Amino acid sequence: MKKTVIGAIALLGAMAVTSVSAKETISAVGSSSVTPLMEVFSETYMKSNSNVFIEVQGPGSSAGVKAAKNGSADLGMSSRNLKASEKEPSLKEEVIARDGIAVVVNPKNKLSGLTGEQVTAIYKGEITNWKDVGGADKPIVAITRDTASGTRGAFEDIMSLKKKVSGKKVSAISQRAQVANGNGALKTMVASNPYAIGYISLGTVDSSVNALAIDGTAASVDNVKNGSYKVARPFLVLYKEGKPSAETKKFLDWMLTPEAQALVDQKGYISVN
Repeated sequence: MKKTVIGAIALLGAMAVTSVSAKETISAVGSSSVTPLMEVFSETYMKSNSNVFIEVQGPGSSAGVKAAKNGSADLGMSSRNLKASEKEPSLKEEVIARDGIAVVVNPKNKLSGLTGEQVTAIYKGEITNWKDVGGADKPIVAITRDTASGTRGAFEDIMSLKKKVSGKKVSAISQRAQVANGNGALKTMVASNPYAIGYISLGTVDSSVNALAIDGTAASVDNVKNGSYKVARPFLVLYKEGKPSAETKKFLDWMLTPEAQALVDQKGYISVN
């Protein structure tokens, strides 16, 4: 009998602890470019807000827009401006940071820059050998992102890589370009191939790749801020009007505070204030 009573008391104690520590889960789904920054935001925020758990997934910007619209996530993440077809009055957008898109090559490639026109011609498949842009006599291996990627969407818009087919705007990127899923995968592919070229979030550039100057302007945070480096885009958080819980709204508001925006700068992105 005594054992049963002790067991019951232990069970009640465990239940009490569980109910006290029940956390609200906030889900953020979308762009793989925004994901690393959102993970830093989440980890920092959860340290001082123990009543929430923030879950971050990066299947791509298009998935983020859908998730925000259909309510399958509290917050959507996009690394490009929304298309006209995606906009609706109840879908709200918050710019939490800005980012450059760096055109990157392998460190063994001695080129330091290209013109915007050359980059466009490479991705259209019109320039296929490095010698035509001042490099070695070797075929260019162009690497792009998958069609759900916000980085790809923004890159296509900025670099005039869209064409009209039967009245619809479609990608003008060559079918021969290799496709990478995510910034990390693309960076790895460029880092392991001396003749590759790709494009990634400026905030994720490291010593494994070289970021090229475009039209004589270096890919740097300062040049994105002063507007001289044109290959840049916003990082958006999306949510349905009236939908965010009080805790989600608090997290959203916190992302725009000086504390959170200092993290944006630290991580190599561009703060909004």
